Amino acid sequence: MVAGWGGALGIIALYIGLSRARMGLVAPITGVIAAALPVVVGGILQGPPGPIRAAGIVVAVVAIVLASRPSVSDGSWDGIRFAVAAGVGFGLFATFISRVTPGHVFVPLSVARVADIGLLVAIVVATRRPWRIPGPVLPLVLVAGVLDMGGNAFFILAAQAGRLDVAAVLSSLYPVTTVILAFVVLRERLVLGQAIGIALALLAIVLIAAG
Repeated sequence: MVAGWGGALGIIALYIGLSRARMGLVAPITGVIAAALPVVVGGILQGPPGPIRAAGIVVAVVAIVLASRPSVSDGSWDGIRFAVAAGVGFGLFATFISRVTPGHVFVPLSVARVADIGLLVAIVVATRRPWRIPGPVLPLVLVAGVLDMGGNAFFILAAQAGRLDVAAVLSSLYPVTTVILAFVVLRERLVLGQAIGIALALLAIVLIAAG
């Protein structure tokens, strides 16, 4: 349940942060904090990683920052605190959901999602915000929800099969996937920093696997 609440607060804070601050600042801060918190917890619970794997984790964090920065960034610094809150929320989700009983995936994930939805409903009722989803967008929302649940399930499996810090860092490389999809599907132009971030992400995966 705590994992679900952390995830809900993380996604709310992320969208508020994106509306109030530059995407080039919000996305890297959120990604790095979301990865750093489970890395610290994993190091405490499972001991520090080996030197090669630790180097891979550092390279992955740099890749997250570079890949998250868009070619154009507008806005102000006012939403940075929401970026920090989003990173903490996502980090709490990763940390707590990884502590479920080994071998159990979908029941704990369902409980987390129910807690997530319950908190969101309470916030909508308390703030009286509009919540209805436009019909044309609904299929995309459903697909996004399925992919989100699938990604969370694979994260739990990865954390149970190996180390929490490794699973958290590798899953936090999602900005790299987003940039690649934007380049392939939407024909968006890659800036130099993003290209370097993708290359570093591949290097990080090799180092972490080799460690």
